[in-house]
Formats: sequence, structure tokens, C-alpha cells
Amino acid sequence: MNWDIRLDKLNEECGVFGIFDNDGLDVAKLTYYGLYALQHRGQESAGIAVNNDGNIDYHKDMGLVPDIFSENVLNGLKGQIAIGHVRYSTTGASHRENAQPMVIKYKNGKMALAHNGNLVNAAEIRENLEESGTIFQSTIDSEVIANLISRYRVTNNNIEEAIEKMMGDIRGSYALVILTPRKLIGIRDPLGIRPLCIGRIDDSYVIASETCALDAVGARFIRDVLPGEMVIISEGGLTSIQTKVPDTTKLCIFEHVYFARPDSIIDGASVHSARKEAGKRLAIEHPVEADLVIGVPDSGLTAAIGYSEQSGIPYEQGLIKNRYVGRTFIQPDQQQRETGVKIKLNAIKSAVEGKRIVMIDDSIVRGTTTKRIVQMLKDAGAKEVHMRVSSSPIKHSCYFGIDTPSRKQLVAASHSVEEIRNIIGADSLGYLSMEGLLETPVGSKCSFCSACFDGCYPMEVPKEGNKFSCESNKQ
Repeated sequence: MNWDIRLDKLNEECGVFGIFDNDGLDVAKLTYYGLYALQHRGQESAGIAVNNDGNIDYHKDMGLVPDIFSENVLNGLKGQIAIGHVRYSTTGASHRENAQPMVIKYKNGKMALAHNGNLVNAAEIRENLEESGTIFQSTIDSEVIANLISRYRVTNNNIEEAIEKMMGDIRGSYALVILTPRKLIGIRDPLGIRPLCIGRIDDSYVIASETCALDAVGARFIRDVLPGEMVIISEGGLTSIQTKVPDTTKLCIFEHVYFARPDSIIDGASVHSARKEAGKRLAIEHPVEADLVIGVPDSGLTAAIGYSEQSGIPYEQGLIKNRYVGRTFIQPDQQQRETGVKIKLNAIKSAVEGKRIVMIDDSIVRGTTTKRIVQMLKDAGAKEVHMRVSSSPIKHSCYFGIDTPSRKQLVAASHSVEEIRNIIGADSLGYLSMEGLLETPVGSKCSFCSACFDGCYPMEVPKEGNKFSCESNKQ
């Protein structure tokens, strides 16, 4: 899913990148390329922090990676270790002070931290820290994590012990990269909700949210960071600490539905193959007589190819995306959302006119954008539009890094499939079953969090969500 078109969809999460150089590499420029590859995970702000002989230099701002980092800026960021971050806000307002990496000076030294994910107990920890005199400069969870580490660092001999103690306090999802004057540290939450992987360039190490970022910098994939694992990279090489973890992993299934880039491999499963398999299963579960299969750009395209291959219905590009209009063009009100859809997405009349169309998309959240796309196709002359969704109905809010609307705004939380079909104006509507969806990441080494579909949260969540609503998810 591409946020600059999908105006009624889920907000995208963040991407993190880190590199420890042992080969005379330009770590700032490699981090720039890594963040560029992760730009799909966040288009609001970006930043890079570099260790420069024990000092931490950094640059961060609002906007896209190529707009923030000029050649001069990158040339000014010299050092052996670097971390970077791209952000779309899920917790914390959209302001420059919430851009990452967070750079912290504390009694025992300095560090920079970049975080992908969301803590469910951040407000409680923040309140306790503020009552004891801690002053916060931002409104994001990442500063809570940084303050806990700095506090425990005062009473522990090394940063690893402080981090491990911090991990015992926080609950939620997180993939972290931390830069200190001598180390690069990567951490994945005990359930493995957010992805993190390790790569290598000769004798240098890279940590990133997705393998596509490793490919972008010429790094060879080594392995995924394990749930609950802390990876420490220094001049002595790579070591790790495995913290206590639950019996089962809970990778966010939406990584395969739309978060991740199709060329990434997460916990042993190809994102491209998972989306194609979703399309094939969708064709088996919800066949229809039609003339053409099309996908909604971008994350619906691979599933559409799978649907076409399984059904035998020809695939063709039926919708075109304007790639030259920036995301900031759109304002979050209803009237401009409608205008934005028309400017950013258009039907190819010569392809769809007079045809019975199967339109594949990754999900329906509010349904407003889907309704407009269906109408757009019919205005272009499509005889029928059969909507097929390569995931299950989204009925519950997420608390682990996806900024979903409240349940009352989720169309599937209060409407049947037939009611949704009527709302969006499609001739038929079919969703992929939960059983089918969870089997699409072929070869995956993990199990999945599917709480946004079934309400089975893997931990206690605030207010609107259920508390361990599925017995099997109790830890």
C-alpha cells in the first residue's frame, strides 16, 4: 500500500538502518541509500546520526530522504558508525522534535537511538519518569526508551545490562538501532512483531528493517535478528544476548500484506511470493466470471497477478498512479481526500471500457477511497467491478505501530461483507479468509499477530482493545 494514494488506509510505520564500518566505508552515504530503500515505511521525516571519534553528529528534518540530505550535509557526517530512521507518525505529533534518531547526552556518555514500533505502556512509564524529575523534549515512545536506558546506565557497568533492564520494563513492539561511541546495537521485541535483519559488507555489518535496504547498499544477508535478541557490533565483531521470550512469535502479518517492499524477505518468507500466493488463494476462495484482473497500485499489483494466474483471467494495468505529486499535497479532510484520489489515481479507459473487471486491493479500512476507485472505473466504462481483497476484514484497532482509526471508523467493524459491498458500489466483494491469509507467507519461520482482523492481541492493550481476547495468545 502506498500512502500517497491510499488516503483512507492505515498509516505507515517507520524504518531503521545502522552500519558499523571496518572497511573505510562512507557510513553516512550508505545510510542514506539504506533509508532511500526504506522510504516506503515512512515519508514524514528522516534522520542520520554518526559517531565521529566519540562524538555524535546528526542531521534530521521533515520530508523525504533526498530532500533532507544534500551532498554537503552527507559530506559533513563522518565517522565509523551510523544509524538512520524514516518516520511516519503513529505515536507523537508530526513535528521536527519528534524526528529520529533521538540523540541523548547523559551522565555516563552519549547515544543515538532509532525506533520502529509502538509501546502500549509508554504513557505509564513516561508519567513515572516525569514524577521523578525527568524532562521530555518530544512526545514519542522512543524518548521513553532512551530515558530508561540512560537511567539504568548510571547503575550498570555496561550499556547491554541497561538495555536488558529497559526491555523488562517496556511492553509493545520495537525494532531498535542504537549508536554509542564504540558500538552499534540492534534489538527486536520479544514477540518479534517488528522485523529486523543483519547483513555484511566485507568486514562491516549492517542492521535494517528489511532486506531490501541490505540489497541497496550491497550487503549480504546474514540472518534475521531473533525475537528478544540484542545484537552488539563492535570492532571485535558481532555478539548477541538472547533475552527471555514467549513460546510463540507474533510478526505483524501486515508486513506481508502491504508494509514491506515486495523484494524483501522477512523471517524466511518472500513478501512478493506471499502477496502472489494471497492472490491465488483469493481466486480459489472467491472466483468470478470476468474479462480482466487489475490491481490497485502498488501493493495490490502482485496479488492481482496471482489472482490472474490462478483464475486464467488476463491481467492488465487498469489504474495509473501519478508518481510526481508529493504526499504533502493531501490534507486530511474529506473534500481534499476526494480531490486527491482523482489527481493521484486514474483509470485507463482503453483497458477497462466495456469489461467486467476484478479489482484487487490489499485491504479496506474506512471504505471511502475504495468507493471512489470503483466509481472511477465505472465512469471509465467498466461494465462490472468485482472487488477482491487480499486480506481479511479489518475489525480491530492496532496498538503496535500501525496508526489505524478507532474501531468505529473501521467499516468492517460494524458492517457485513454485503453491506460493505453496497457501500463501495461493487458488483461483488470477497475477502481472503484468515486461514488463507496466515498461510500465504510460505516458508516463514514465525507465527503472526493478526489482532487487527480477529482481536487476538498478544498482550494487554489499552481501552478499546480486548485484553488477551484469544486464550491461545496469553503469555
